[in-house]
Amino acid sequence: MSKPIQVSRGQWDRLREQLKQDYPRSVMMLRSRMQAKLGFTPREYRDWDDNLGTHGGYRKNCIMLDFYSEKKRTFFLMKYSDFIQPGIKTESPGTF
Repeated sequence: MSKPIQVSRGQWDRLREQLKQDYPRSVMMLRSRMQAKLGFTPREYRDWDDNLGTHGGYRKNCIMLDFYSEKKRTFFLMKYSDFIQPGIKTESPGTF
């Protein structure tokens, strides 16, 4: 298994819209097809921190793309790097 790619929720929304245009709906709806065609499955990641604020809070709240093939990971980065650039701010307020 390759190293996962971390994307914000805003980046994931833009990326998902582009993937819907590039692939049939079944690829986005079924995890097994997503893994076979794109080489990854998305995973919601939240990291809780008790020291944040009065009652604690999520320090990190993002989407991890877990890749199963290094070749497909490399192809994905070349094709969709415009949608996952860290400098573009499209996150909703209150997310990290």
